[in-house]
Amino acid sequence: MKSLDGAPEDDTWTYAELDAEARKAAAWLQAHCATGDRVLLLYPEGLHFTAAFLGCLYAGMVAVPSSLPGQYVYQRRRVTAIADDAGASAILTDTATLPSVREWAEAEGRTATALAATDTTALADPDAWIRPAQDRDTLALLQYTSGSTGDPKGVMVSHGNLLHNAMCLTKPFGITDRGRFGSWIPHYHDMGLMALIVPPLLLGGACVLMSPTTFLKRPHWWLKMIDVYDLDWSPAPNFAYELCARMITDEQLAGLDLSRWTYAPNGSEPVQAATLTAFAKRFAPAGFRGDAFAPCYGLAESTVFVSGTGPREPVVRRADAEALANDEFRVVEGSRPGRDVVSNGRADEYDVRVVDPRTLEPLPEGRVGEIWLRGPSVAHGYWGNDAATREVFRARTADGQEGFLRTGDLGTLHHDEILTTGRLKEVLIIRGRNLYPQDIEYELRAQHAELVGLFGAAFSVPYRQDTGATENLLVIAHELRGRHAEADMARLASDIKRTVSREFGASASGVVLVRRGGIRRTTSGKIQRTAMRDLLLAGGLNTVHLDADPKLRTLLDA
Repeated sequence: MKSLDGAPEDDTWTYAELDAEARKAAAWLQAHCATGDRVLLLYPEGLHFTAAFLGCLYAGMVAVPSSLPGQYVYQRRRVTAIADDAGASAILTDTATLPSVREWAEAEGRTATALAATDTTALADPDAWIRPAQDRDTLALLQYTSGSTGDPKGVMVSHGNLLHNAMCLTKPFGITDRGRFGSWIPHYHDMGLMALIVPPLLLGGACVLMSPTTFLKRPHWWLKMIDVYDLDWSPAPNFAYELCARMITDEQLAGLDLSRWTYAPNGSEPVQAATLTAFAKRFAPAGFRGDAFAPCYGLAESTVFVSGTGPREPVVRRADAEALANDEFRVVEGSRPGRDVVSNGRADEYDVRVVDPRTLEPLPEGRVGEIWLRGPSVAHGYWGNDAATREVFRARTADGQEGFLRTGDLGTLHHDEILTTGRLKEVLIIRGRNLYPQDIEYELRAQHAELVGLFGAAFSVPYRQDTGATENLLVIAHELRGRHAEADMARLASDIKRTVSREFGASASGVVLVRRGGIRRTTSGKIQRTAMRDLLLAGGLNTVHLDADPKLRTLLDA
């Protein structure tokens, strides 16, 4: 296992070294905590997090990975909420991060919580570790959701979930102990932990880790890492492939060899067909092959991996846009207008249903509904939240089929493969039609050069008419880099409205331009559209230009 940030002092550990570090952490935990206690892991990206995570499992305790407290209020609030919800008995970190973690803990009144840096030789004697009694049902970790549509919840993942899901991920791709994994995905994110770190640990393969900040500052270093370390499996969300395709220069591309990149999984957010095409075209000169793409579907509530098939060229179905707006999936041929939907492959280890979220009736192929799952990878529920566990993990269809996980994702089954269309809570219902925000956001970046490489959020705002009826107003918020004349921003806002009208047949009631970094995202990079709506209505956005129609203006001035 290796930690890479491009510096000469990059760390490399053997499995023996990793095991010794894990036993050292486990021995300290067993001396300070009780079996089953929750342990908050606050680390920068690197090998010491992996050792601490394994140390929790070795000690019979429950790992609680989290992002660092950071300097912003909302970042610190998230970590505090996780620590409080989990009832953490201990906090593990490294020496470099210890002062800031201690400052956060003291500010939050957690001085009684045991705190240690695990990268010190004097921490504990590895040989003092005692193997605990555990089985497949023993709780291994609390994976806190990203909170893209609500407050984060602690998903209870067992040792059995981890083992089964690693098999689910590696089996369809034929990955063995010779597989080489690596990416920059944050370790506290389900994709970073369960789809990047855990599988090679269980297989006995190799793994290379890079800091997410390094990738965001220098996207080409991700691809360089794949080349230099001969990686087979290197996953990323859709936005990362889009960023590379648009931002990596010819000079950075020169000399890259991506011909040995066997699997390029794309998951964690809706996969855009245009992104796959653009990336494949851009990096074909570097030897990248289209059949390396592995669009996948997964979520924390199912440990991480649900579906994916490869190696093969991406399977893209062109769906009738109007039918899709009415929850029907109808493939159109040739040049007829439609929306490209990428297949996320088969879910061979799951029992899958597509269910009407209102009536709970199972739907036949060709209908769009909520994706429901059953299988050994489905987690045990939400920590300390019985009501949400019953609602999400114990779902029952109208015809009496029990024990399903409600994913909250909309999609359909087509030739036994999962095709997702959006999030149930984020679908924009505009004048009776269903629009998907990620499609609008992508199209705007594709058609407006000023928005390339930046983030946007499409969301709706409820407006109560004089008649008492409620309509949803469509609002587009988007980042804008640099400084621009007011006339230029007004022109861009008008152009954005025209694009939405032309491409989606909908009228945008407002366009909000904000500074770079102004679009709220989760720790895993997902757009927090609900939070953006709430910030707009509360006057909490750092707006550089606002184009609002009279209805929206009435709400903002209230």
